[in-house]
Formats: sequence, structure tokens, C-alpha cells
Amino acid sequence: MKKILLLSLLIFGVTFGFSQRKSNQKDGVRLVRSTKSDIRWWGHKIFKSEATTHTGGLQLKMGKFIFDDKKLQGGEFVIDMRAMTVTDLEGEEQKKLLDDLKSVNFFEVRRFPMAMFEITKILPFKSDEYNSEIIGNITIKGIRKTISFPANVITDDYKVSIQSAKFSLNRQDFDIFYKSSLKDLLIKDQIDMQFSVSSDKK
Repeated sequence: MKKILLLSLLIFGVTFGFSQRKSNQKDGVRLVRSTKSDIRWWGHKIFKSEATTHTGGLQLKMGKFIFDDKKLQGGEFVIDMRAMTVTDLEGEEQKKLLDDLKSVNFFEVRRFPMAMFEITKILPFKSDEYNSEIIGNITIKGIRKTISFPANVITDDYKVSIQSAKFSLNRQDFDIFYKSSLKDLLIKDQIDMQFSVSSDKK
């Protein structure tokens, strides 16, 4: 009796799994992992200049592009805030700034180690530099905001390349500021971001 019951469950499982795969093929939904990325940030003092600007990078932990009937519909990306870098300083100054950025004063990476970005729409965009407008939700420190920016989006079957324009986030929207400190008054609310992400799969 036990053998019959196990056999029945096995047949049901195989049938269910096959029907699920068949349904996905019918819907045309396909997920493609991103394989390359470059994420850059710029932070500024109130009197914005090259001398008062800090620069750095972020690391993509995982990402995927979402296709429906071979048309790119969106994407989901996880950014490892613990791997943040500072590129305009060296030595002790670099370490001091990086520790500050990772602390409770700014990104609080121990509590919020990951940030997320979800592409919800890709719209045509006509300009001399960019062919698309990307709309999506970005989550930093557990706070989600909807953003949009121009980008060049190129697809070839399931191969994808996205290169964004430089766009800005307001750090106050994500609770990123010195707590009870006059230092915060010297820092612009604007954080500039730019990224490229792609997959090699066709």
C-alpha cells in the first residue's frame, strides 16, 4: 500500500512539474541573469566642485532580466552595500570616509546590508544620447522610492545591455544624514548615480 501511495505521489509530482514548465513556456516568461555590472556614485559638499566631490563604486550581488515573449519587460537587482568603495581618496582618509558612509550616520550597512532596484517599465525615449526611459523602485535602508532616468537599452535575443545616464537621488528620502550634527549642513542632499549592467546570454 505504501509503495502504491509513493508511486502515485511521484507520478503526480512529475505531472505537476511538467505542467508548470509547459505553462511558463506558453506564457513566454524567461529570466536571464546579469553577468556584468559597473555602479558608480558621486557625493558633494554644498559648494559643489571637483575638489569637494567624493566618488566611489558599489557591487552588484545578483541580478536578473525579465523577458516576456522575447521582449525585455523589467529586471531585479540586489546591491551589496557592504562592498561600497571610495575612489577619490587613499590611505587613512579613504578608510575614515568609508567607515563613516557605512555607519549609522549614512547607509548603516550592518542593519541594511543590501539595497534593491526593480525595473518596472521600459519606455521609448528620444534624445541624441539615450533610447529609453527606465522607471523602477529603489530600496535603500528599507525605504522604497520610485525613480526614472534615461538609458540606452540594447537587446539581442536574450542578450541585454543597459547603460544609464547619470541621475540623482535625494539622500534625505532614505534617511541618510548625520544625526544631530552641523556637519550635515555642509553636504548636498543630491547623490549622483550611474550604472551599466548586462548579460552575455543569447
